[in-house]
Amino acid sequence: MNKNISDKTLQDLEFSTVLQHISEFCISGLGKEKVFEIEPIKNKRTLFKELHLVDEYLSSFQSENRVPNHGYDNIITSVKRLAIENSFIETDAFLKIASTSLTVNELLKFFKKFQIQFPTFFELSQKIEFITYIDDEIKKIIDISGEVKNNASSVLKQIRRDINNVRGKIGASFSSALSKAIAAGHLDDIKETVVDNQRVLAVSAMHRRKITGSLLGSSKSGNIVYIAPQATLAYSREYQNLIYEEKQEVVKILRDLATTIRPLVSLIEDYIAFLIHMDTIGAKAKYAKEINAVLPKISKEKRIFFKNAYHPVLWRKNNKQDIHTVAQSIELNEKQQIIVISGPNAGGKSITLKTIGLLQIMLQSGVLIPVDERSQTYIFDTILTDIGDNQSIENQLSTYSYRLKNMRYFLRKCDENTLFLIDEFGTGSDPELGGALAEIFLEEFYRKKAFGIITTHYSNLKVLANELENVTNANMQFDERTLEPLYRLFVGQAGSSFTFEVAQKNGIPYSIINQAKKRVDTEKVRLDKTISKLQKERNRLQKNSDNLEKQKIQGQEHIDNLQEKEQRIQDKLSGFQELYDKNQKMLSLGRKTNEFLNKYFQTNNKKELNTNFNKWVSDEKVKHLKKSPTEPTTKSQKLKAKIVEKQMQEVIKKVEKEVLEKVVEVRKEKKIEAVKIAKEKSLYVYKINDQVRIIDSNSVGTIDKIDRKSVTINYGFFTTKTSLEKLELVEKAKK
Repeated sequence: MNKNISDKTLQDLEFSTVLQHISEFCISGLGKEKVFEIEPIKNKRTLFKELHLVDEYLSSFQSENRVPNHGYDNIITSVKRLAIENSFIETDAFLKIASTSLTVNELLKFFKKFQIQFPTFFELSQKIEFITYIDDEIKKIIDISGEVKNNASSVLKQIRRDINNVRGKIGASFSSALSKAIAAGHLDDIKETVVDNQRVLAVSAMHRRKITGSLLGSSKSGNIVYIAPQATLAYSREYQNLIYEEKQEVVKILRDLATTIRPLVSLIEDYIAFLIHMDTIGAKAKYAKEINAVLPKISKEKRIFFKNAYHPVLWRKNNKQDIHTVAQSIELNEKQQIIVISGPNAGGKSITLKTIGLLQIMLQSGVLIPVDERSQTYIFDTILTDIGDNQSIENQLSTYSYRLKNMRYFLRKCDENTLFLIDEFGTGSDPELGGALAEIFLEEFYRKKAFGIITTHYSNLKVLANELENVTNANMQFDERTLEPLYRLFVGQAGSSFTFEVAQKNGIPYSIINQAKKRVDTEKVRLDKTISKLQKERNRLQKNSDNLEKQKIQGQEHIDNLQEKEQRIQDKLSGFQELYDKNQKMLSLGRKTNEFLNKYFQTNNKKELNTNFNKWVSDEKVKHLKKSPTEPTTKSQKLKAKIVEKQMQEVIKKVEKEVLEKVVEVRKEKKIEAVKIAKEKSLYVYKINDQVRIIDSNSVGTIDKIDRKSVTINYGFFTTKTSLEKLELVEKAKK
């Protein structure tokens, strides 16, 4: 244990309550016991490893690679028994050991696979040996139901075979005796039952002498007696002997298995320790997730900067009651070594002091803390506390006597690596005498360069804080109108105790308050009044400053929004212009392409089409070069020229592709039209007097005669014969 952080300090800061909350997230009793043993870690290397383990586990909640199940059974007693020479443990205990081995091996494989995400866990897991021998040997002998397997030994296999045979004989002999007794009418209506795990005949009492066998009992009324048939008894005795032999053989097998596993007892103990550690790390991580805790920066620079810090116990309590908890931000450094917090009671002085102390203790015990992720802290060798009324009846110590004894301990332990926290510094004695002694203690702590926070009502300590260079006053802010606490710490100014104001608010008569004022030293009243006035003024200025800062932020956000909208509009306009230019260019290219195609459809001259198209492309290239006549010289200009040329080539390729596709499409349409005409022609039935002509001929005639597939055509001056396939109608041809 870190002897420089006493049990009294842990008690003052309610560290045990935090441990209780962490233990609620454990998955085993052993884990809970280990959590309650958590204490500040003195070795910094060990501490940093523990903090990074918790942080890695916490980060896994946001990852797809969640830490696998690490649940386990308490096998400590079984392992201790296993370690004894020539001993054995039950089958279920062996299965628990096998399960533990399997769980650890799965974790080792996981951390090896994801060692980049879990570097600290991987380093920790490397200390554990990965072997499957334990699990393999146990599963070879014991099945998942906890029974020793038949093939565990040849002897056991034979015994169980004999047991099954005898069971069959018992069943057969009993069924035979049952049938005979039923036929003879010797049985009661229930016929049979079980006594001492043995089937027996339910014989009517009047016929009991007619059944040979062993009497094992009777019903409450005495009307029924339970008899085991004689034939069954012989087999039952043989069965019992075999059961005994089976148990003896099982014990022998388990003892041999224990002998096999015994050399690995130390490894199994490492497994248990590893899983208990995993349980505590998991519980810390789950607790951190609940209270929104993080791992702040831990630096070698002696500085505490807790931003938006919460007291975890108070936060949890308030959260259950749906009450808002006010976050505190506080800093201690070489220029702000000690903070003296003053102000009226119930304003949050003590809870602020406890928050800083508890968070520092938690962090130095390997527990993440609820602060902003930009927070920073330092590892102290010693943390000293003096909080609350510590009267001791047993040791006959008053509060002040105890405090003096505590101050003596502080002075002995205090050095530059100490953090001290003192609540109600100087109280318990005469204000003037106790205050004077408190001044000397404060100066001594200051001289030793210790960091600390104290709370006080003493005016002389407030004055001293202003006089010492690296000591700062602070106060808990109050609403100057209602005197309600705001629970916000303001560093840089002492706080008034608002003694008379609070008394007036709570209904104390003015006359009594005035009498009290007359009895107080005039200078003290003036000082307190001045502090009160300054504090009210400071609160007012702070409120104005907060409002101005808020307005500034809102104004900046509005400007940013307008600039963002303007940029979006400019981007859209540029996009529209670019799209318009591109569309115009494409329309121009499309019109020219269409012109070429129309001419091609009229002439059907492909060579002319290619010549005209290539000439047009060349002309376009010349036009493009004329637009940028200067030869590119710089790298950027050359690059731009290459890009433009590439774009032009792409446009040419695109147009060529479109032309080719159009030609193919036209040819396809012509082919379809030709097929259609041919189909119509084949279906047409020629008639006499139809005007026709022979295909590829210009002369038109009329059909005079049709003879099956041949026809006679009259041209006026002469006639000719031809086949129907060579004809076409004049109207069809015109079309």
